Amino acid sequence: MKILVPVDGSSYSEAAVAFVAARPFKGDAAPQVDVLNVQLPVPPRAGRAVGGEMVRSWHEAEANKALKPAVSALRAAHLEPAWHYVVGSPGVKIAEWADRHAVDLIVMGSHGHTALKGLLFGSVTQAVLASTAVPVLVLRAAKAPQRASLRVGIALDGSAYGETAARYVIDHRLLFGPRASFALVHVHVPTMLAPAPAHPGRPPAGGDEVAFAEQAAFDAALAPVREQFRQAGLQTTEHRLLGNPGEEIARFAQEAPLDLLVMGSHGRGALTAALMGSVATRVAAMCGTPLLLVRQQHAAASP
Repeated sequence: MKILVPVDGSSYSEAAVAFVAARPFKGDAAPQVDVLNVQLPVPPRAGRAVGGEMVRSWHEAEANKALKPAVSALRAAHLEPAWHYVVGSPGVKIAEWADRHAVDLIVMGSHGHTALKGLLFGSVTQAVLASTAVPVLVLRAAKAPQRASLRVGIALDGSAYGETAARYVIDHRLLFGPRASFALVHVHVPTMLAPAPAHPGRPPAGGDEVAFAEQAAFDAALAPVREQFRQAGLQTTEHRLLGNPGEEIARFAQEAPLDLLVMGSHGRGALTAALMGSVATRVAAMCGTPLLLVRQQHAAASP
């Protein structure tokens, strides 16, 4: 596994480093970790005034302020990270690095949640999400989950996106710890109005029929994923919720409580709701649980 950790010296990027350092990788299972700092370009006029060598020295010195503590923390956890800095727009450069170096996961910190879509994750994280299909784990607080084995929730809606997210979790199970617990979560959206009778003269479905239909939808959403986890030898719990999907998933993540929530998401896009999907956007706006977004394109491109 190859993990990219962008750092800028903030408490949020320190949380991303701490998360990776806390993972109980051992021996050959240890991932390759790239630590990346992105420096903003010096304005051309200022660059010409001081000279290219001076600009390079300044960028290197500033980058090392963020890189060296991160590298030290990872080495203390018996990891051997590679560390680099580049110059440019941070979100674009992080996404380019991930795509160019076959990264399996980007772990990055971002500021807290808010109801404003444009401020859910901060501009750099937004740009990364919009520019790459590599899975991104966003840590929403200045403190990362430290337990070796995590409580992981996987949101499923019966679509290929959810199945892709579940497959990613199984394929990278060592990331979550040797005794991680996995909760499969499905939200049934209640019908506001009773459906019309299927045949003239037949009354609307009663309570038993509605309950049967809800259970059938739940089973249909979870059946493929159940089998994947069973074949992988991983135990799961199952949770059927009722209501607005974004709100119920966020509530479950907080009350469980989960250490990490995994959601499938569709492809790239410039708008938060477009690149994350409306349910993921709602979840992100309502809770600060670390959120792992897995894109279907990534799984499709993997061997």
